[in-house]
Amino acid sequence: MPATRAALGLAGLAAAAYGGLSLVRLGADNFVAALPWLVGGVLVHDALLAPAVVLAGVVAAARLPDWARGAAAGALVVLGPLTLAALPALGRFGARPDNPTLLDRPYAAGWATVAALVLAVAGAAALTARRRGGAHRG
Repeated sequence: MPATRAALGLAGLAAAAYGGLSLVRLGADNFVAALPWLVGGVLVHDALLAPAVVLAGVVAAARLPDWARGAAAGALVVLGPLTLAALPALGRFGARPDNPTLLDRPYAAGWATVAALVLAVAGAAALTARRRGGAHRG
């Protein structure tokens, strides 16, 4: 398990470095334009999303059986940031009538598909934990 976590951590650092380098290469104007989104994302996460996930986890822990709690927490932790990141596209913020190529995909269907996959995996994990006779500990 520690090797898996280390590999995932390294992959995350590599992705962050690539994103940072890409942003720097785009120039100062693009960095300034991206800054409100970068700061806003952190603020929305820390002020709204994290407390909402903790509250939902507390409520779920009181209502769900032991074998379902871990899977429900995992689904909340994945779907919260995913939804937060998808909000600009889902709300079609930035769409312009003079440029129909902006936001021209079915983003709501894509989000719903990913959410369904996350819930399916969480359901399978919960059922596996139930068959094993308790909570699944990773």
